[in-house]
Amino acid sequence: MSLWIGESDWRWDATNSSSGAYGIPQSLPASKMATAGPDWKTNPVTQMQWGMDYIKASYGTPCGAKSFWDSNNPHWY
Repeated sequence: MSLWIGESDWRWDATNSSSGAYGIPQSLPASKMATAGPDWKTNPVTQMQWGMDYIKASYGTPCGAKSFWDSNNPHWY
C-alpha cells in the first residue's frame, strides 16, 4: 500500500522523531498497537493488523485512507 510506503517505507521500526509515531502504520501513540498483540514493537504482521483495523474504523477502506492522506500536505492519516 503506497500509504505505508509514504508513512514508514514499510519499516517496522520506523519512528517519527518529532511526534513519536511508530511502526509501519505510524501509530500515535505507538502503544495503541498493543491492542493487536504483545509483539507490536517488533512484529510487522501485528503492526499491519492494527493498521488495517485503524483504517477500517477511521476511513472505511484503504482507498478512503489513501484519499485522505493524499489530500493533506504534509501527508498524514
